[in-house]
Amino acid sequence: MKKFLITGGAGFIGSHLAEALLERGDSVWAIDDLSTGSIANIDHLRGHVRFQYEIDSIMNTGLMGELIDRVDGVFHLAAAVGVKLIFEHPVETIQTNIRGTEIVLELAARKQKKVQIASTSEVYGKGVKVPFCESDDLLLGPTTCPRWAYACSKAIDEFLALAYWRERRMPTVVTRFFNTVGPRQTGQYGMVIPRFVGQALRGEALTVFGDGSPRRCFAHVRDVVRAVIGLMENDAANGEVFNIGSTEEITMLDLARRVLELTGSRSEVRFVPYEEAYGPDFEDLGRRVPDVAKLAAIVDWTRLASLDEILRSVIESMRG
Repeated sequence: MKKFLITGGAGFIGSHLAEALLERGDSVWAIDDLSTGSIANIDHLRGHVRFQYEIDSIMNTGLMGELIDRVDGVFHLAAAVGVKLIFEHPVETIQTNIRGTEIVLELAARKQKKVQIASTSEVYGKGVKVPFCESDDLLLGPTTCPRWAYACSKAIDEFLALAYWRERRMPTVVTRFFNTVGPRQTGQYGMVIPRFVGQALRGEALTVFGDGSPRRCFAHVRDVVRAVIGLMENDAANGEVFNIGSTEEITMLDLARRVLELTGSRSEVRFVPYEEAYGPDFEDLGRRVPDVAKLAAIVDWTRLASLDEILRSVIESMRG
């Protein structure tokens, strides 16, 4: 049995990670300020003998020091999430991502506690070489576009985590999440699948931004959590960066059509210009596909949920 701290533990991925760790027999401490997480995500865990949580900010260094002192490792998931939130609150995005990670790493370094830093495929920026490999150059857009502020802040998180490994031999791992989907994810912050499913179930038009041609890959949160735990347990992952995602691509327009088919909805598809959705400075990307060879060398990255399985799980959850 091990003890872990999950920052952002009441979030979508954090709550599923807590479940998986508890099922293994581990003990879990979770901290979340509920800015994007929800207490409903962990309601079923409250009262579990090996689960404790704090509703507080990771900026509370006193509390964070106490929590990190109690555990064997830290999954640092707390961050600003979703395109919508990033565009509406760029200051909060930058401060939360950079300062929060600084605090976690600084406190963990005092006791040499392993930290896994959750990063994002956004750091690849406007790269056109597909699939994206962890050693590829990063190509970010102009500072006038808030999207790249988010990408840059997560890249700084990565630099900092890897610096702690190189300079102080503190065990750190960086995970670059591609699109992760499953029950309990909300469309409130721009996540496309729960947004499409919610619109379909309510009989509303599915809003496809742009012309619907961008292609994305979606992985089930259950598979992602399995990889995250595997990387935390394997010392060969220390000081390394790993993509975590599926390689099954679909265009946004085809995704909308598939949601309509699986829900049986008679809703229409409505195309919305990016400018209307996010303002004049928005930039989108054509494709985003991960190279997962490095991940597959460390953990079992087979038998992944298919896109239809993912969609059905989200539909069932949202109907419930």
